Amino acid sequence: MSEIERYQDHAPARQGDPGLTAEDVARRLAKIQTLQGDDEAAHGEEDLLHRDVLAAIAAGAPDAQLLAAAALRTETLDFSRWCA
Repeated sequence: MSEIERYQDHAPARQGDPGLTAEDVARRLAKIQTLQGDDEAAHGEEDLLHRDVLAAIAAGAPDAQLLAAAALRTETLDFSRWCA
């Protein structure tokens, strides 16, 4: 691939799909918070959230800055993040 292609070209939104919302991110943050006692599960959910927010932004989310800021709140949660 010589150029980076637009995300929408590969994963178009479904008709009537409002996309990821700040409320969705808040719910997922709350879920991650409840998982803080299980580092692996919390870290996995954090990675999924960050990926989903990036995908929403790449797809043209109108509230991209809000979504990104909300997702970065996972940094305030206390659990170990391991990389292999």
